Amino acid sequence: MVTKPTQIKSLKVGHFVMSEDGEPCRIVDITISKPGKHGSTKARVDVMGIFDNRRRSILRPSSDELDVPVIEKRKAQVISVSGDIAELMDLETYETFSASIPDEFKGKLEPGGEISYWKIENRVIIKQFSSE
Repeated sequence: MVTKPTQIKSLKVGHFVMSEDGEPCRIVDITISKPGKHGSTKARVDVMGIFDNRRRSILRPSSDELDVPVIEKRKAQVISVSGDIAELMDLETYETFSASIPDEFKGKLEPGGEISYWKIENRVIIKQFSSE
């Protein structure tokens, strides 16, 4: 997975990080505690999985680093739709691939329409569409 390390104290709500189980997540809340008598500040990062929508919590010292995934934002054309799977063609590289259709776009995607998608490693998520 292509990631870059970033210090926890420089992260903000809405940024993306990798959870401890390797799932790319969006930060929902960050809480940084005060330093104790014998310890450093601790950070609690509440995250939501991009692909599985599961809530997770990461508890670490605020000086530690978390991996931030590199997200490729691209456009594609819908070739065909069968059930919950859409066959897509990237508009730059012309490669074809399949992606599952999110609930909010079911029944709305049609062949010939353009979509925007995010590619994280070898996983794809459809973010928005425009039919022409």
